Amino acid sequence: MATLSAVPRISSFSLPNHTNSRFFTPKNPPKILNIYAQKLHNKYNVNKSWSPISVIDTNSKFLQVDHSTRPVSVKSSNSDASATSNGLQSVVGVLHLVVSLGIILAMDKYLKQAFVAAAIKFPSALFGMFCIFSVLVILDVTSPGLANGLMEFFEPALLFIQRWLPLFYVPSLVVLPIAVQDIPAASGLKIAFIIVGGWLASLAVAGYTAISVRKMVKTEMIPAEPMSKPSPFSPVELWAWSGIFVASFAGAYFYPTLLGTPARTCLPFLLASTVLGYIFGSGLPSGAKKVLHPIVCCALSADLAAYAFGYLSKSGIYPILGHYLTKVSSNPGAGDILMGFLGSVILSFAFSMFKQRKLVKRHAAEIFTSVIISTLFSLYSTAFMGRLVGLEPSLTISVLPRCITVALALSIVSLFEGANSSLTAAVVVVTGLVGANFVQVMLDKLQFDDPIARGIATASSAHGLGTAALSAKEPEALPFCAIAYALTGIFGSIFCSIPVVRQSLLAIVG
Repeated sequence: MATLSAVPRISSFSLPNHTNSRFFTPKNPPKILNIYAQKLHNKYNVNKSWSPISVIDTNSKFLQVDHSTRPVSVKSSNSDASATSNGLQSVVGVLHLVVSLGIILAMDKYLKQAFVAAAIKFPSALFGMFCIFSVLVILDVTSPGLANGLMEFFEPALLFIQRWLPLFYVPSLVVLPIAVQDIPAASGLKIAFIIVGGWLASLAVAGYTAISVRKMVKTEMIPAEPMSKPSPFSPVELWAWSGIFVASFAGAYFYPTLLGTPARTCLPFLLASTVLGYIFGSGLPSGAKKVLHPIVCCALSADLAAYAFGYLSKSGIYPILGHYLTKVSSNPGAGDILMGFLGSVILSFAFSMFKQRKLVKRHAAEIFTSVIISTLFSLYSTAFMGRLVGLEPSLTISVLPRCITVALALSIVSLFEGANSSLTAAVVVVTGLVGANFVQVMLDKLQFDDPIARGIATASSAHGLGTAALSAKEPEALPFCAIAYALTGIFGSIFCSIPVVRQSLLAIVG
C-alpha cells in the first residue's frame, strides 16, 4: 500500500491512467485531491510551495506524498552560514572604519604639529584638504581605478563624520554660559542683532548673485552624483549610551578622581549625555525640531547632566562645564574629544568636492562667483554692523566668521589678537540654528526657485546646519550646499590670511 507523508511542496497532480478522462486531466485536476492538499497545508502550516502529489500505485486508494526533511536542514545550514557571514562582515566593517578614520585623524594631527613647529598661521586642515583633492584629481587623470579605490576605502570614515557632524559643533554651545558670563546684556543683544540680520543679508546676497550669474551663463542643469546617507540610530545605541551614562555618572560621583583627574573622570558621562541628546533630538518629529533642533537637544542634555552632577557634588555647574572643555591636550574633556574631529571634517571636504567635480566644473561660474562675493560680504558687513551698533572691537572680531563652519572659523579668529574663540564658536552654531529653522521660509519669500541658488544661499549663510536642514527636504540642492559649504570656509580662510584684508577689517572694526 502506498504510504502518506507530509510534504513541503504541492504544485501539480499526476494521474497517468486517466489522461483521457474529462474528470482527471492536467487542466481539470480532481476536486477531491485539491481539498486533500489544502487540508495537508492547513494541518502542517507550511508556507512554502508544494511538490507534486503522485498516485504511484494506480490500484491504491491512498495518496503517496513525497516528504523530505532536506529543505529544512538546508535552510538551517544556510541560516548558520548567513549568520557567520554577517558577523564576519560586521567585524571587517568595523576594522575598515577604524583604519580609514584613523588615517584621517592622524593626518590632521601631523599637519597641526608641523604647522605649529613652522609657525605657519594658515589652517593646517585646509592645506591637507587641498593636498587630498589634488592627489585625487591627478589620480583620476592618470589612474581612475586607483582614485575610485581611494574614495571607496575612505567611504566608511566619511559616513561616520557625516553621521556625527552636529556633535562636533556642540561643545561651544554647551559651554556658552561660561563664554558669555562676562559679556554685558547690551552687547549680547547687539550680537544677536548681527547674527539674525547678518544671516538674512548673506542669504539674500548669495542667492541673488547665483541667480544673476545663472541668467548670464544659462548652463543646463544635470543630475548630480548621489550623496550617501548615514544609517539611522538604533535602540541598541540608545541603550548602550544610556548604560555608559549611568555607570560613569555614579563612578564620578563616588570617586571624583577615578580616571586620574576630574575632567577625565567626568568625560564619559558628559560625552554620553551629549550623544544621548543628539539621538533623542534626531528622533523628534520635524515640527518639534523647529523648536528643539538636535544640536539644541545636545547642548541642553549636556548642560543638564553638568548641572545635576554639580548640584549633587556641591561643586556647582561652572566647574563641571570647565571640565567639559578644558582646551588642554594632556587633560581633555568630552568637548575636547568632540572638537578634535573638526580637522577631519575639513579634510573630508576634499572627498566631497572630488565626488562632485563634474558639477563644480559645469557650474563653476555660478558657484565660485556667488561664494566669493557672499564670503567677502559676510566678513565686511559684520565688521560694519559691529561698528554701527557700537559693539566692542574684540567682540566684533570674535563674530566676524559667523557664516563659516566652526573648524575654520576658529582658525580665522586665531589670526586676530584679542578674539574670544568660545564666543566665535557659539555665534557660528547659533547662526546655523537660525538658518536651519528659517532658511526654507526665507528662500520661498525671496522667490529663489533654482536649486543652485537655494543650495548656495543656504550654505553660504548658515554652513553645515542650514545645509542639513535644507537637504533633508530638498535633496536636489544638497550637492550645491555641500560645495558652497566647503568653499565658503576655504575662501574665508584664504581672505583672512591675506594681511591687507585682515588690516582692512581691523580698520573698520576700529
